[in-house]
Parts: sequence; structure tokens; C-alpha cells
Amino acid sequence: MYDLDEGKKLVLFARKNIENYLQYRKNIEIQEVPKSFRDKCGVFVTLHTYPLNNLRGCIGYPEPIMPLIDALLDASVSSATRDPRFPRVRLEEMKNITIEITVLTPPELIKVENPAQYPSKIEIGKDGLIIELGFRKGLLLPQVAVEENWNEEDFLCYTCRKAGLPLDCWLDNRAMIYKFQGQIFSETKPEGEIIEKTS
Repeated sequence: MYDLDEGKKLVLFARKNIENYLQYRKNIEIQEVPKSFRDKCGVFVTLHTYPLNNLRGCIGYPEPIMPLIDALLDASVSSATRDPRFPRVRLEEMKNITIEITVLTPPELIKVENPAQYPSKIEIGKDGLIIELGFRKGLLLPQVAVEENWNEEDFLCYTCRKAGLPLDCWLDNRAMIYKFQGQIFSETKPEGEIIEKTS
């Protein structure tokens, strides 16, 4: 778990890095970070328009494969420049974009005897989901189910859709479904107060 001061640093590093990359095409150089930022951790960076709160980009690392600070710097630039759903963010847009950082726990395989049991193993507002089937994989963050007012079955269906799979693929015995939790730090307005959100 990260405290609010650490969360604020993550959001500020992400904003500074995006703006630096959009202007100079390179990441910022960070000399000193809290020791915990060197721990391997999954992280997602989400950009929203302000004040309409429309999604503008979201990229991240679901698995703890690199130090948090490295994953954050890479995901921040990717969310602004490499999300295939959106055109690249322009530097002048950043004054109308809020940044949200979700630090992830390692994904945990949900074990069931029957796929119909999956909904009972998911807690809306706490869990995010990953589904894998064949070569396809989809992930939705914990806050998405709350924002969209989904129940557990909806959440499973839309995670399937995110993977480019049929909505009911979670009922396929070959599907692997994982859950994870996220700690969310977000700007309340562009360059404004940074808070820890509950999903």
C-alpha cells in the first residue's frame, strides 16, 4: 500500500513525464524516488478530459514485471501517445486533462469448479478483472465497473468484450479469469488537488 504523499508523487511524475515527452520526445530523469517505487509493481495511467471526464487514454502493466517508477514513466507516455483508441494527446491539451494512477496488486487466478460460480467470486468496487482465452486477453480496472454501474455478470461480459471475445466467453471452461485490486490516485482537476479514490 502507498500513502497519499507517495500517490501524489506518482501523479506528478506522470504529468511531468507526459508533458516533457510531448515537448522534447524523451522521458524525464528522476534522481531520487521513495524506495517503494523501486519495487516491481503493475500500474495503469488513465487520462480523462476535464470537465467532461471522457476517457482520453489508458495504458499500463497488469503484471509486476518492472520497478513501479519505470512502469509508470512508460505507461504515462503510452497512455498519451500509443492508445490505439484515440489520437495522440497534444501538449496544449494537457491543461484540460486529468491524470489517474492505479497501482495494482498481482493478479490472482480465480478458481471455480463451474464457470457459473465466477460472479460470486468478484467484489464490485474492489476487484479488477483479466480474462485470457486462446491468444486473447482483456483487462478492466476495478473503478470501471463502478463508473458503469455494472453487476458482476456485466463486469465479466465487458471484460470478455475488451479482449475481443464473445460476451459470454467467461462461461467457457478454457477461459482463465484473474482478479486484482487497485489503489487509485487522481487529480480532481488538471494540475489540481490529488486525492486517493475508492473504486
